[in-house]
This record gives sequence, C-alpha cells and structure tokens, in this order.
Amino acid sequence: MTSQNPSTRRRYAVAGLGHRSHMYVDAILGDHADVAELAAFCEPNRGRAAVYTDLAAERGRPGVPTYAPADLEQMITAEHVDTLIVTTPDATHADLVARALRAGADVVVEKPLTTTAQGCRTITDAVAETSRSVVMTFNYRYAPRNSELRRVIASGEIGEVTSVHFEWVLDSVHGADYFRRWHRLKDVSGGLLVHKSSHHFDLVSWWIADAPTRVYARGGLKVYGDTSPVAREMAERDAAAGLPPRPARGTGSADGTRGWEGRAGDRWALDLRADERLKALYLDAEHHDGYVRDQDVFSAGITIEDNLALLVDYERGATLTYSLNAHGPWEGYRVSVNGTKGRAELEVVERGSVELDERGRSILDPSANPGAWEGDDVRPFGDRLVVQKHWGRAREVPIPAGIGGHGGGDAILLQDVFRAPVEGARHDPLGRAAGYLDGVRAVAVGISGNASLASGQPVDVADLGLGVSISVPWPPERPAGAGSAEPVVAPHDAHPTPTSDPAGATA
Repeated sequence: MTSQNPSTRRRYAVAGLGHRSHMYVDAILGDHADVAELAAFCEPNRGRAAVYTDLAAERGRPGVPTYAPADLEQMITAEHVDTLIVTTPDATHADLVARALRAGADVVVEKPLTTTAQGCRTITDAVAETSRSVVMTFNYRYAPRNSELRRVIASGEIGEVTSVHFEWVLDSVHGADYFRRWHRLKDVSGGLLVHKSSHHFDLVSWWIADAPTRVYARGGLKVYGDTSPVAREMAERDAAAGLPPRPARGTGSADGTRGWEGRAGDRWALDLRADERLKALYLDAEHHDGYVRDQDVFSAGITIEDNLALLVDYERGATLTYSLNAHGPWEGYRVSVNGTKGRAELEVVERGSVELDERGRSILDPSANPGAWEGDDVRPFGDRLVVQKHWGRAREVPIPAGIGGHGGGDAILLQDVFRAPVEGARHDPLGRAAGYLDGVRAVAVGISGNASLASGQPVDVADLGLGVSISVPWPPERPAGAGSAEPVVAPHDAHPTPTSDPAGATA
C-alpha cells in the first residue's frame, strides 16, 4: 500500500486503550520502534487515554494526541496514519475497520473480526471497495505447539483428516473474568463462541486447510449468573452466616485481596485495587463512562453461556466436535486429529491448578511464579504432541520453546504485524499470517453456533450471507515436515471477490 507518511517508519494509531492494547503500544515504542511510529490514540475514556499518553511520554514519545471514535477519519488524515490497530470491544470492530479502510488506512484487528454476519458484510464490502489490507492477529497460530501440529497435518503423515476433537478448559480465574466485564453481554462480545472460540475455530480451519459449512450448538449458563446452583448455594450459606446479599462488584475489601462484605477469601471476587494496572485503567477511569470492570460473576444480567458444545461440518468432509467450559479447576486444551493414516494428539496444560499467593490472590501467570506449581506430577505445566500411524508405535514430536504470552505466539506475531515486507507477507511455510478472510471463517462458526443455540436447529453457514466465499483452495501446498516434498507457501488469501447476499440473510 502507498503510505501517507513520508518517513521510513509506518505511523500507527491504536483504537481502544484497554488491557490488550498495551502489547501493541509497547511493541511500537520498544522492539519495533525502528520501523513503527506511534501517531495517535482513539479512545473515548479520558482516564484510560491519560494512562497511555503518560506511558508513551515515559517511553520517549510525549504528546500523543487522542481522538474520539467519532473523529476517526479526521485522526487518520491529520496524523498521517498508515495503519489503525483495533483493540476495542468486539461489537465495534466492523464499523471502525470499515471506516478506517475508507479513510485510507490499513487495519490490524484483534480477534474476533466482528460479532455478526452484518459485521462481516460491512468489512468485506469495505475491503472490496478499497483493496486495503486487514490483518487478523490470531496469535495462537504462532505458538510453537500449534505450529507443529499444523506441520504434521500438512505433511500428510496422518493422511486425510476425517475428524477433529477440540476441548478447551478455562479455569475459575480466567474463565470467570469473562463474566465480570463487557464480555458478559452477548450483544457486545458475541459470547464466548465468538470472542474466545474464534481463536480455536481459526486453528482448526488453518490446521486442516478447510472451511466450515454447518454448525449445531448446545450450551447454557450453568455456573455463573444469579440463578445457578452455585449462586443459590452461596446465597444460602451467606444468609445462614448473617451476611447481606452479594455486592454488585468485587472492589471493596479491606486489604484489596481477600474478599469483601465479611466474605474473607472470596475467590470469585476481583478487587481492582489489588492490581495497579487494572486500577488505573478501570477503577480510576470509570467515572468518565460508567464502565465497571469488576462485576460479580453471580449477578443478574449475564447473557452469554459458560458451557458450550458444537458439532461442525467442513467442506471436504471432516467433522469437528468442540467443547468449551469456563469454570474448570485447570486451564488448557486437548486436540485429537484423526486421519486416514493415523492420529495426532496435542495436550496443553497452561495452568494445572488455581494456586494462591501469600496474600490470598490467584496466581494468573505460571511463568511469573513457577515455584507455585512445583511438585504437580499429575498435571504438570507444559505441552505434548504425539503422532501415531496405523500399525506403528506412537512418537512424540519435539515442540520448540516459546517466549512470551499465548504459548510463545505473541512475540512472533508482532514480527509479522510490524515487519512484514512492503510487497506482502513474508515467506512462511506454515502460512501463519492471517487476513480478514481467515477472520470471517473463524467467526462464521461462532455466529452460526449462536443462531443454532437460539433456534435449537443446525445452521448452514451459507445461509448467513457473510458477503464473501470462505472456501479454501485445494489442494494446498505443504509446509516442510515428515514425508513432504520440497514445499512452497500456499498463496495467502488476499481480497476475494465478495458474493451477493442471499435472500433472507440475517445477522
């Protein structure tokens, strides 16, 4: 794309200054400062904007201007923005992406691409009109364990894929957090099938080089919310102890760590004062817009599910069985891929249990306090990829060590985001860089799943009217791996011609 910026560095603006945006701001001001320049922020909350402008000033970039979302086009023009990075709540993505493209900027967007079929059409129309670039940041593709599974499947070692089983477990720290914040509202996040599971559905499409065609979903809110058995049991216990009803939010304990309203050690609560960053971004900023980041997970008003199960058909005949649980005692995932020549199994333990530190707080990051999990020989932290062909013994596939968040994927992803050659994506035998069409494939499963949950019936993806064909060219060219010939990268989806919406398509 032709840059609006006469400098050799591309100018980036970041829209949405919550917790996730820190990774991009840090990268622009740090490891990628030689090729990237922070041009502006787009954020309606003055408190959060101040946190990031102060951060930028401390890192040598004072005076970064902040614009309101309504002034996005003015910002792109006035600040000579080459690329907009979108990290706003999910339901706002489609509007911001389309407006940025039409204003003359390329876009990098956090998953999910959008939350509805209408959002997909909004983006695909803008891409077709402008021919500008939309990069999806599917960081799990870059995690070495997931990349190695892709290599095994694409090598042909297990033959043609017939089925995939994918089980993801969110523990009672990470999983519960989706029920405290804006993600708890399906009209904002699309529910976990869109917000969280789009990661997983993208992995499946990428692993097997195929596109979903039909989805049947079941699920519900079974643990969180005010009517669950867990909520009822706690309410009865609190009443017996003479405690008042649970507060609407978690912040308010005496020491910021051990619960509130006399509920010492309430592990379901989040006190924002216990984390300086969360306090600055949310508690200190909430008077600007009223957004409460620490809502009680057992309060009323939650419209998303915490237990989900899907059956997904793919174009070339493979079937995915998928489950997501958001209240497990451990966190990680298991994937089994069955093929005509054998089977591949990936097991990942991201956190073997929920441990508490000396102040009674849940330890979120195993790498920050590895000693907390010492001695757990039953469910040790780590990953394992096993491949077994018919009539042969199983072999373990070595997984390279990763560095940083999301299984080592974030650091490698940022290389592609900020250092991709001007003429296009770099040579990558695994095809990890993702475009908007990959984003449409991923949310197509979640959007169809939500429709199936509502109707109780299977949903054909074609009936959504996504505005573009999501078929994957076949046969794909294979990355290097066992049993493969010299590989060449399959051409990445660029800008397929959008299709007209079928009659009666609904978002």
